[in-house]
Amino acid sequence: MFLNHPAITPDLDAALLDAAMAAARAIPPAFPLEATVAVNPFLGQTAEDLPTAQARLSRVAGIALTQPRAALAAQVADGSITDDDLACALLASPHALKPVDLAMLKARMYAPAPAPRALPTVADLAAARTGIDWPALIARCTGLWAAGRFDQGQALWTPAPGLDCFRAWRDWAVHDLTPEIASLRGFCANVAASPDTAERAILRALHDLSLTPEGVTTACHRLLIDLGGWAQHARYLAWQAQMAGGQDRTLTDLLAIRLIWDQALLGHQPDLATEWQAIARAHAEPVEPTPDDVLDAILQDAAERAHLRRLTAGLSPAAPAPARPAVQAAFCIDVRSEVLRRALESQGPGIETIGFAGFFGLPVAHHGPASTLAEAHLPVLLNAGLTASSQGTPEAEQTARIAARATRAWGRFRQAAVSSFAFIEAAGPLYGAKLLKGALGQGHAAKPDPRPVLSPDPGPQARADLAAGILRAMGLTQGFARLVLLVGHGAQVTNNPHASAYHCGACGGRSGAVSARLLAGLLNRADTRAGLAERGLPIPEDTVFVAGLHDTTTDQVTLFADDPAPGHADDLDQARHWLDQAGALARAERSPRLPGARPATVAARAHDWAETRPEWGLAGCAAFIAAPRSVTRGLDLQGRAFLHSYDRARDPDHGVLELILTAPVVVASWISLQYYGSTLAPGVFGGGDKLIHNVTGGIGVVEGNGGTLRAGLPWQAVHDGTRPVHDALRLSVLIDADPAAMGAILARHPDLRALFDNGWLSLSALEGPRVVARYRPGGDWR
Repeated sequence: MFLNHPAITPDLDAALLDAAMAAARAIPPAFPLEATVAVNPFLGQTAEDLPTAQARLSRVAGIALTQPRAALAAQVADGSITDDDLACALLASPHALKPVDLAMLKARMYAPAPAPRALPTVADLAAARTGIDWPALIARCTGLWAAGRFDQGQALWTPAPGLDCFRAWRDWAVHDLTPEIASLRGFCANVAASPDTAERAILRALHDLSLTPEGVTTACHRLLIDLGGWAQHARYLAWQAQMAGGQDRTLTDLLAIRLIWDQALLGHQPDLATEWQAIARAHAEPVEPTPDDVLDAILQDAAERAHLRRLTAGLSPAAPAPARPAVQAAFCIDVRSEVLRRALESQGPGIETIGFAGFFGLPVAHHGPASTLAEAHLPVLLNAGLTASSQGTPEAEQTARIAARATRAWGRFRQAAVSSFAFIEAAGPLYGAKLLKGALGQGHAAKPDPRPVLSPDPGPQARADLAAGILRAMGLTQGFARLVLLVGHGAQVTNNPHASAYHCGACGGRSGAVSARLLAGLLNRADTRAGLAERGLPIPEDTVFVAGLHDTTTDQVTLFADDPAPGHADDLDQARHWLDQAGALARAERSPRLPGARPATVAARAHDWAETRPEWGLAGCAAFIAAPRSVTRGLDLQGRAFLHSYDRARDPDHGVLELILTAPVVVASWISLQYYGSTLAPGVFGGGDKLIHNVTGGIGVVEGNGGTLRAGLPWQAVHDGTRPVHDALRLSVLIDADPAAMGAILARHPDLRALFDNGWLSLSALEGPRVVARYRPGGDWR
């Protein structure tokens, strides 16, 4: 059936497909559970400013992108947001629809904000007309098929593994009678008669739905939002293929599948045509912000300016550094490290800490023990350039692989359709003690893996070049202490599908131990040090590098004895004592924020299988500061700031500055905006309720026994049960650098510049403790 539409021409079809592909690009990727990497959920909207993105996502998802207006007005009333904050935000807004002055702004902010409502799909219209919940039925049918299609080893059977996504679904759907039973007669025959490729199916559906090129992008975006995490997983597959120089068409296939459902519903209920055509015309309208969108964006900007004002008021002038520190400790820039760094520095004036990305500049793909898989321990924006291994002798590896195969076989036996019942009957009582120990928080930490080594060895010259680049990027080129700690981080949690979300984002959602141990080993080698001396970076003979791992759930630090240093035994004992004291202070600081916790019980949460909030992760993150540590030392940043060490005097060609802006800042923005989206729009960008999560396909979770895959952070990661614990603010970036140098870097990286031009991040230039300039959209500084 074809409704009213323009004459079909090749040019029209090309325009329709282009618009549909634009909708696919508007979907963010969702990484699988084994490496849950924080992703900016607004990745497809960064070319628009906040009011325009809010207008778009209101149309396609029914969500707001700012804090509730009443909450922001309350901050104005209690003085947290000042009139100066409001006036600056009002002045900075480029929109003609903004209030004409501060008085009008303050008058309008107390008016209730209209609730955003997504334009309905054909399934929504059919549900309202028939009383059958078609959106839920589509989610259930699609989710059941997709769980098997995208399975990564959890399922015992995968449908049509040799076919592409669209053809596999067609083979499934022609035999699935669920839609027919629900009254959608002829659905199986309609699927069987659909075109043989996703592109042709998309075009046929778009024509039948009377969608014009102007309306296709938001209409298709609306349908992909309906698919939730399945669409985001498909976008991840495309992301991975693109990083490898290829392409993946899964998201196109999913769009075709979802369009066929609406096409069939409209064909089955032609009396919906008039109502649907009005919605199609609404999709064809330009996406433009309303006065309410502009007002809410100004209030959101004012809240972020208020936070920045309070933050910069505490910055301090540089203090003289000790002649030689007693110990230097390099931590990841992760906001949880800020608490421990501050506690460690309080143990004595000779303790110096450094902030650097947690993969320590090593773009490594790592083979763990008994594994043939290479895990990427680096930011997802990069490709691995090195390989490493923690595998033992051939005999030990063979034994470990046999044990691993036995464990997998035992797991499949427990999950199989028949044997699972026998397993429960026979082994249930034996597991009682294990469950009881878990409930009492008496689990045990795993033993560390064998020492990782680069394999193949790149050779002494390449090692020296690599080490020199890392030390310069860290700003660690002189004044080495006798003991230098390289501290990665990870999180020990129990019974938590999202465990990797607590690990190191710079390490691809994995622990930073591998990177820290590799770098320590590299810098302790005599031939590497000889090469560094030739490159103008001599390291004192009595300096030893020791790798460590900061467990962010317990705030305990493990130091690895990979390179025995008997001459440094006293230094190591002293360092362990300081780290133990610092961990106790950090736990005491964190405990009031954790529901039901006391300083003495914080560490036990790591072993408790029933604990939904073992720690808060990066909740609260709001600022990124790249400056000498002396600028922030002693300042209580409450675990809310990413701290990257940077000294402009040691970076005359701005190469390190460019690295900071293009990598750590972008990763931090993804983390910040993931928490922002999961807090403000949990129904679309959040992971749902941990209490009813079920792992699906090994890639994600669903709530209950099926349906839409949930991507993003679980509700318990951003909410304490009564209020949000994450203050939804866009990231404030402060860098001690020349504004002109930063402007030149942004000009060379248009995607990065778009984040600042469209307000997804703010950028301020520091000179010591003073903010001397703020970046303005278009490349100006004020």
